[in-house]
Amino acid sequence: MNNSRKLIMTGIAASLLVLVSCASISARPGAERINIVTEKPNPKECKLLGEVAGSQGNWFTGGYTSDKNLMVGARNDLRNATYEMGGNTVYLQNISNSGRFMASGTSNTTVVGYAYKCK
Repeated sequence: MNNSRKLIMTGIAASLLVLVSCASISARPGAERINIVTEKPNPKECKLLGEVAGSQGNWFTGGYTSDKNLMVGARNDLRNATYEMGGNTVYLQNISNSGRFMASGTSNTTVVGYAYKCK
Protein backbone atom coordinates (compact mmCIF):
# COMPACT_ATOMS: atom_id res chain seq x y z
CA MET A 1 0.00 0.00 0.00
CA ASN A 2 1.48 3.34 -0.98
CA ASN A 3 1.80 6.28 1.44
CA SER A 4 -1.07 8.34 0.02
CA ARG A 5 -3.46 5.37 0.29
CA LYS A 6 -2.33 4.75 3.89
CA LEU A 7 -2.95 8.41 4.69
CA ILE A 8 -6.45 8.26 3.20
CA MET A 9 -7.27 5.06 5.11
CA THR A 10 -5.99 6.60 8.35
CA GLY A 11 -8.15 9.68 7.76
CA ILE A 12 -11.23 7.53 7.13
CA ALA A 13 -10.58 5.49 10.27
CA ALA A 14 -10.14 8.66 12.36
CA SER A 15 -13.35 10.14 10.94
CA LEU A 16 -15.29 6.97 11.79
CA LEU A 17 -13.90 7.04 15.34
CA VAL A 18 -15.06 10.63 15.80
CA LEU A 19 -18.54 9.84 14.42
CA VAL A 20 -18.93 6.80 16.68
CA SER A 21 -17.78 8.77 19.72
CA CYS A 22 -20.56 11.33 19.12
CA ALA A 23 -23.33 8.79 19.82
CA SER A 24 -24.68 8.16 23.29
CA ILE A 25 -24.23 4.82 25.04
CA SER A 26 -27.24 2.61 24.37
CA ALA A 27 -29.31 0.90 27.02
CA ARG A 28 -29.06 -2.88 26.76
CA PRO A 29 -32.21 -4.81 25.96
CA GLY A 30 -34.26 -4.81 29.16
CA ALA A 31 -32.27 -1.99 30.76
CA GLU A 32 -34.31 0.65 28.93
CA ARG A 33 -37.15 -0.17 31.35
CA ILE A 34 -35.10 0.79 34.43
CA ASN A 35 -36.86 3.64 36.23
CA ILE A 36 -34.68 6.54 37.40
CA VAL A 37 -36.23 8.35 40.38
CA THR A 38 -35.25 11.33 42.56
CA GLU A 39 -37.18 10.24 45.66
CA LYS A 40 -35.91 7.40 47.83
CA PRO A 41 -37.91 4.22 47.16
CA ASN A 42 -40.11 2.81 49.92
CA PRO A 43 -38.10 0.12 51.78
CA LYS A 44 -41.30 -1.92 52.23
CA GLU A 45 -41.59 -2.24 48.45
CA CYS A 46 -37.95 -2.07 47.32
CA LYS A 47 -34.72 -3.85 48.25
CA LEU A 48 -31.44 -1.91 48.06
CA LEU A 49 -28.92 -3.71 45.84
CA GLY A 50 -26.02 -1.26 45.99
CA GLU A 51 -24.43 1.83 44.51
CA VAL A 52 -24.21 2.25 40.73
CA ALA A 53 -22.58 4.78 38.44
CA GLY A 54 -22.87 5.64 34.77
CA SER A 55 -20.60 7.82 32.69
CA GLN A 56 -20.02 9.00 29.15
CA GLY A 57 -17.26 11.09 27.64
CA ASN A 58 -13.59 11.74 28.21
CA TRP A 59 -10.94 14.28 27.25
CA PHE A 60 -11.04 13.18 23.60
CA THR A 61 -14.54 11.97 22.77
CA GLY A 62 -16.30 14.51 24.98
CA GLY A 63 -15.30 17.29 22.63
CA TYR A 64 -17.18 15.60 19.80
CA THR A 65 -20.24 14.52 21.75
CA SER A 66 -23.18 16.84 22.39
CA ASP A 67 -24.06 17.67 25.99
CA LYS A 68 -27.41 15.93 25.42
CA ASN A 69 -25.74 12.72 24.24
CA LEU A 70 -23.33 12.82 27.18
CA MET A 71 -26.30 12.97 29.59
CA VAL A 72 -28.36 10.33 27.75
CA GLY A 73 -25.33 8.04 27.52
CA ALA A 74 -24.47 8.41 31.21
CA ARG A 75 -28.08 7.66 32.20
CA ASN A 76 -28.14 4.60 29.91
CA ASP A 77 -24.83 3.43 31.40
CA LEU A 78 -26.44 3.81 34.86
CA ARG A 79 -29.45 1.77 33.68
CA ASN A 80 -27.13 -0.94 32.30
CA ALA A 81 -25.27 -1.18 35.64
CA THR A 82 -28.57 -1.44 37.53
CA TYR A 83 -29.86 -4.09 35.14
CA GLU A 84 -26.67 -6.15 35.65
CA MET A 85 -27.33 -6.09 39.42
CA GLY A 86 -30.89 -7.33 38.89
CA GLY A 87 -32.52 -4.01 39.73
CA ASN A 88 -35.42 -2.19 38.13
CA THR A 89 -35.15 1.25 39.80
CA VAL A 90 -32.33 3.74 40.39
CA TYR A 91 -32.50 6.37 43.09
CA LEU A 92 -30.43 9.18 41.56
CA GLN A 93 -27.95 10.78 43.96
CA ASN A 94 -25.56 12.92 41.95
CA ILE A 95 -24.89 14.28 38.46
CA SER A 96 -21.43 15.58 37.67
CA ASN A 97 -20.28 17.36 34.52
CA SER A 98 -16.65 18.05 33.61
CA GLY A 99 -15.79 20.90 31.26
CA ARG A 100 -13.94 20.82 27.98
CA PHE A 101 -10.35 22.00 28.00
CA MET A 102 -10.16 25.58 26.71
CA ALA A 103 -13.72 25.44 25.33
CA SER A 104 -17.28 25.74 26.49
CA GLY A 105 -19.52 22.76 27.14
CA THR A 106 -19.17 19.42 28.83
CA SER A 107 -16.63 16.68 28.11
CA ASN A 108 -17.86 14.09 30.60
CA THR A 109 -21.08 13.39 32.48
CA THR A 110 -21.23 10.98 35.41
CA VAL A 111 -24.39 9.98 37.29
CA VAL A 112 -24.39 8.10 40.58
CA GLY A 113 -27.24 6.44 42.38
CA TYR A 114 -28.49 3.41 44.27
CA ALA A 115 -29.93 0.37 42.51
CA TYR A 116 -33.15 -1.13 43.88
CA LYS A 117 -35.30 -4.13 43.08
CA CYS A 118 -38.91 -2.98 43.56
CA LYS A 119 -42.11 -5.01 43.49
